[in-house]
Amino acid sequence: MNKKFLTMIMAALCLGSALEAAIFTFDTDPFAGSTALTTPGRQVVGGEPSITFNIATDTFVFNPFVFGVGPLQFANDIAGNLPVSGINVVVLRSFDDDANAGTAFGAGNAANLIAARFTSPGPGFFIYFNSNLDLARLVYSTDLNDNTSDLKILARMTNLSGQAGRDAFTSFAAANFAETPEPSSLALMAAGVLACAVLRRKA
Repeated sequence: MNKKFLTMIMAALCLGSALEAAIFTFDTDPFAGSTALTTPGRQVVGGEPSITFNIATDTFVFNPFVFGVGPLQFANDIAGNLPVSGINVVVLRSFDDDANAGTAFGAGNAANLIAARFTSPGPGFFIYFNSNLDLARLVYSTDLNDNTSDLKILARMTNLSGQAGRDAFTSFAAANFAETPEPSSLALMAAGVLACAVLRRKA
C-alpha cells in the first residue's frame, strides 16, 4: 500500500484545498504502437503530451506493473552526485553534456549521463531539461544503466521553460512521484471519499 499517495488524495478531498493538485497517471504500455523494442539500437519515442506541472502540488503516478519499476526510489542532483545504485527516479540537474559541447542537450544525452553514473541495471524515469525545446521533459528508460536503452518521452512540461524552468529543478521532491495503489488501497480510498462526503453534509 502506498500510504503517501493515499494520504495526499484523501487530504485533497477532505480539506477541499484551494491548491487543486493535479495527478498525471501513466498506466499504459509506453511503447504501444511503436517498433522501438524490436529495432536495433536506441530508439527515442516522442509524441508526448504537453502539460502544466505545478511542482508544489502535482504528482506523477506510475503503474509499477506496466513499467516494471517499484518501489520508487528518488534522487535529485547533477549527474556526478547521483547515487550509483538503488535509484529509479532521477531529476537530472545537469543541463548539458561536456562530451557533446555545442550540440543540443536531448533525452539521449541525459540518459547517457545517468547510465555512466549507475552501476546496476533496471528501468526507471528521469526528468531533464531539453535545450533545443527549452523546457523540461519526463522520460521512461528501459534501463537507466544502459546507454543504448530505448526511451519514451512521457510528457513535456511547458510551464518549466527558460532559466526559470532550470531553476525549478531543485524543487522536485519524492512527493512528486507515486505508484498506482493496490486494489485494497483503492477500496480504502473509496471509504475515505465516502467519509469526506458525510462530513461535508453534516457541516
